Amino acid sequence: MSLVTLTVPESDIRRVREACPSPRVALVLGSGLSGVASALENAVRIPYTELEGFPGVGGPADHAGALLCGTLAGHEVVIFIGRVHQYQGASALEAAYPARLAAALGCEVLVVTNAVGGLSEHLDSGSIVLISDHINLMGTNPLEGWPGPAGGNPFVPMHDAYDPGLRALAYLVATDENIALHDGVYAGLSGPSYETPAEAEYLRRIGADVVGMSTVPEVIVARALGLRVLGFSLVANIAASEGLSHDEVLEAGRAAAADLSRLMLAILRGL
Repeated sequence: MSLVTLTVPESDIRRVREACPSPRVALVLGSGLSGVASALENAVRIPYTELEGFPGVGGPADHAGALLCGTLAGHEVVIFIGRVHQYQGASALEAAYPARLAAALGCEVLVVTNAVGGLSEHLDSGSIVLISDHINLMGTNPLEGWPGPAGGNPFVPMHDAYDPGLRALAYLVATDENIALHDGVYAGLSGPSYETPAEAEYLRRIGADVVGMSTVPEVIVARALGLRVLGFSLVANIAASEGLSHDEVLEAGRAAAADLSRLMLAILRGL
């Protein structure tokens, strides 16, 4: 069996560095959460189809499928508008391509966002959750077959997957910006079907506060490659609610996305 590599094509690195020579921060923006990109200065758009290593799978219409380079809150950044998911046929390793490319570009911080179903009784549609930990229920791991850096140790510690220092900064900024921020554990499922009531109850009992279909592969690879990670979930619906549709998820996300965008910009200013 061939070994898995986390490297990316040199052509993708050159393509992005033409527009953004030394990015420090990478952001992955999930469903309906692309508003923060409107604040990007000197923006250059690179469609995913122009990146050799980006998985070529189709996705929901709200995933614009492009990488943006520019300056945000005084930092050179790369922003991934939309992502690929395992439910689209991508492997966990392919779903983690944003983290792999961010590391290859020399980024130090990866900020991940997603729209989720709320499990905790303390959360409502529109709640913003600062991810404290995750539960990988996606049935796979992007590091399967990876021998580790330079053939070294492939066993990546995950006790601090979501960086404590960055999380402390997020809480401080949220207080200054008068934005309500909840703490929560993210459960990652493969999808694309939403959870049954029994599955939602199971997730509550094992300690999950929110549930989604992304993010976990990116975070695992980011930690393997030495990036600090900060994660946010925007509660778009209550998990296993009756009559749930993807359009409703997007609409609920849009209602609170402005606060999340403001929060992320303030955090970037504080780095």
